[in-house]
Amino acid sequence: MTDRFDCYYCRDNLHGKKYVKKDEKHVCTKCFDKLCANTCAECRRPIGADSKELHHKNRYWHEDCFRCAKCYKPLANEPFSARDDGKIMCGKCGSREDGNRCQGCYKVVMPGSQNVEYKNKVWHDECFTCFECKQPIRTQSFLARGDDIYCAPCHEKKFAKKCFKCKQPITSGGISYQDQPWHSECFVCETCRKPLAGTRFTSHEDHVYCVDCYKTDVAKKCHGCKNPITGFGHGTNVVNYEGFSWHEYCFTCKKCSLSLANKRFVINAEQIYCPDCAKKL
Repeated sequence: MTDRFDCYYCRDNLHGKKYVKKDEKHVCTKCFDKLCANTCAECRRPIGADSKELHHKNRYWHEDCFRCAKCYKPLANEPFSARDDGKIMCGKCGSREDGNRCQGCYKVVMPGSQNVEYKNKVWHDECFTCFECKQPIRTQSFLARGDDIYCAPCHEKKFAKKCFKCKQPITSGGISYQDQPWHSECFVCETCRKPLAGTRFTSHEDHVYCVDCYKTDVAKKCHGCKNPITGFGHGTNVVNYEGFSWHEYCFTCKKCSLSLANKRFVINAEQIYCPDCAKKL
């Protein structure tokens, strides 16, 4: 006599029938679907004996129900991520939900895509653009002004000091004279073009001159000694009268050589005399 082979629950004979072994118990498919089947986390229906079952962290799905919660792509044979809220997502949608957002377009920066990171912020490569010209920075150098990013040429054009002489930006170095910035190569003698940085010079009518050129081409000649009045060294004070100029030390009485600077004097035949000597003429 053949031993009976029955369903654990309904006691139907299982010989020649399809059955499921569950926890060391033999169960007919009908009882399995009714009493033992796991519930699909997606559709909430039992996962019957005839269905392919997928599971992840104590949760179960029909194969057809295991899809991305965002794009509904089947994930049975694809990489996926399980979010804290229980949703299952494909890698692409998961990155969009959880990934860093571009500071330019505010869309998600996908892993593996070309991007720029700066001060704990991220941009798509094409979104990291100059605030002024709007062109992508890419491999160029850049400078930040507050929250704004500038390529080097635009930063130079917008913020660099302009040379008083040529009006072009001063990118490095330079000279300051009378509170005005100059390129070193622009700060030269107006006449001979000699560089004046670190040398003695003087200015006249918005132009700068070396000492020699100023003496030769610009300075007035003393009516007394006929030498240039440069303002350098001894005798920097000047006396002007009737269109003529003198070094202070040359402005003396023609007869007694008394200094007449800040004193009364008499002009006779273009010569200077003190009042006493003038009376004796």
